[in-house]
Amino acid sequence: YQPNLIARNLKNTKIYQISILLPDPKNDPYWQPCIEGIADAKTEFKAFNIHIEPYYFDPTSIQSFLETNEILLKNAPDAVLLVPFFYKESIEVIENYNSLGIISCTFNNHLKSNIIKSFVGQDLFQSGKVAARLLDLLIKKGLIAIIHIDEDYKNAIHMQEKEKGFRAYFDTIENSELKILTFKLKHPNFETMLTNVIEENSDLAGIFVTTSKAFQVADVTSQIKDKKIAIVGYDLLETNIDYLNRKYIDFLIHQNPKRQAYLGLISLIEYFIFDKDIQPEKLLPIYIINTENAKDYL
Repeated sequence: YQPNLIARNLKNTKIYQISILLPDPKNDPYWQPCIEGIADAKTEFKAFNIHIEPYYFDPTSIQSFLETNEILLKNAPDAVLLVPFFYKESIEVIENYNSLGIISCTFNNHLKSNIIKSFVGQDLFQSGKVAARLLDLLIKKGLIAIIHIDEDYKNAIHMQEKEKGFRAYFDTIENSELKILTFKLKHPNFETMLTNVIEENSDLAGIFVTTSKAFQVADVTSQIKDKKIAIVGYDLLETNIDYLNRKYIDFLIHQNPKRQAYLGLISLIEYFIFDKDIQPEKLLPIYIINTENAKDYL
């Protein structure tokens, strides 16, 4: 005997509440595809007793993250799918979910906690190694700058993991003529700070941008007329693609945020509807994008 799980769910009168806590795309367009992934999942399962509600916080503000989470909790969700943007605060809210009997799943940024049901995203350490390999192919001597933009590095695990992977790659290279320095740059003085880095390091040959803001670096380096600085960054933002096509950005690593949000949400929906086990970890491929293949991913 095999039960008809769809029929059983249609008879079930309970409405499962799934809340999604993620950065506001109005503050950072990287997150816009997540909205599309959420919409796809909602459409696919609209016939079932699932209520899905996204909540958006300002990714530059811990206070916004905490306040938005408090609003989310008023709806008493059965599960929360969240982007743990701020490490310390994310651990605290997830521990609170657990005490309230709320299932927590994460995507995009990985947190090590045994009370998190699942994670969907990339191996960020490995993506840092991929970025290092790309720059190693592009340049053979000089300085490589790892540039973190705007975020609090100590509270941003995703930045730390990418840098660890990047440095780990070069740790295996003997007699390398490349040296690596890390710079943490913030607005509103970003352009001035980056210009100073370039002027103070005449041997600067390559830049690894650990976020989706490679276009902001390329906007500065594109104005340099006497040399080319190689750039590897993340994500298929329209502005990043523009600089990629104009050869000011050499490679982009595509993190596929739409797919991340979709798979994270689907795993929770299928858990509630079909009693399907939630996979603890789903790692997506690390896509390397250049001028020649970018159109295939848009």
